Amino acid sequence: MPFDSMRNLLGWRAPLLEASPPAVDLMPSRISDAALAEDDDPIWPSARISVAEALWGEGFLFPGGGEEVLRLATPLGLSAALRLLLIGAGGGGASRRIAEELGVRVTGYEANARLVGLANERSRQAGLGRCARVEPWDPLAPKFPPRYFHHCMAIEVLRGARPEPLLAAASKALKPGGQLLLLQTVSDLPLDPANPMVATWAKLDRRSAELPTELAITSVLRRLGFDVRIVEDVSRREMQNAIQGWRAAVQAMAGARPTLRQLAVVVREAELWLARFHLMRAGRLRLVRWHAIAAGG
Repeated sequence: MPFDSMRNLLGWRAPLLEASPPAVDLMPSRISDAALAEDDDPIWPSARISVAEALWGEGFLFPGGGEEVLRLATPLGLSAALRLLLIGAGGGGASRRIAEELGVRVTGYEANARLVGLANERSRQAGLGRCARVEPWDPLAPKFPPRYFHHCMAIEVLRGARPEPLLAAASKALKPGGQLLLLQTVSDLPLDPANPMVATWAKLDRRSAELPTELAITSVLRRLGFDVRIVEDVSRREMQNAIQGWRAAVQAMAGARPTLRQLAVVVREAELWLARFHLMRAGRLRLVRWHAIAAGG
């Protein structure tokens, strides 16, 4: 059955469903056959972007969308007088939401050139101009304007790259006492790429199975002079946000008549999340949040 993967996903962690799902427009019109190219980008093809945005919101590639971004950003105390460095800007949804809601000027950096173009076009259409600008960057050679930003958010940026170069570059970009919010998937033990579930997750997420450990990231932050205030496992909240998004998706699609092509891309994304949930339940993957303060604060 085409919906089996999605139904299995919803039953995976049913006790997490503590609230009604948000209203999500996931009718097939949001995922038109004409916009489902599979080969126009190796990491984020049109088909994958369409499904992710239908689930999480325009410009967002992770569960919770705008509400989760604001929840993460709020402890930084952002205001119009500050400049925020956002590494891992994706399709620009986070940059726009933070700029609109908190008034801060956001400079985003995104490694995928296709997402950079998409983010800037949408910011232009929204009239945000340079208040939510997204620039390209190279995760293997990260470089940002030195001592320019008051605070920094980095969202899932270590996709195969070592943590030291990125965190060192972020440290140099911050003013003394600047705050860093890092959200990253980690694995406390090396993942076996021969494990079918690991292989499925890595293939569908177009990423390496090599992940940093929580301890390694914390150690790097301290070596760079950061005062690490919070290290929090937020895996449960991510699963809850994801299940709510998928629950709303299944409800929206069950009464519609999606094409086989539309169903195929949605089910593939559901299988990715099933694999991720399986690895999280087994303790092999965790999503961790760090809140740290740069030296000089």
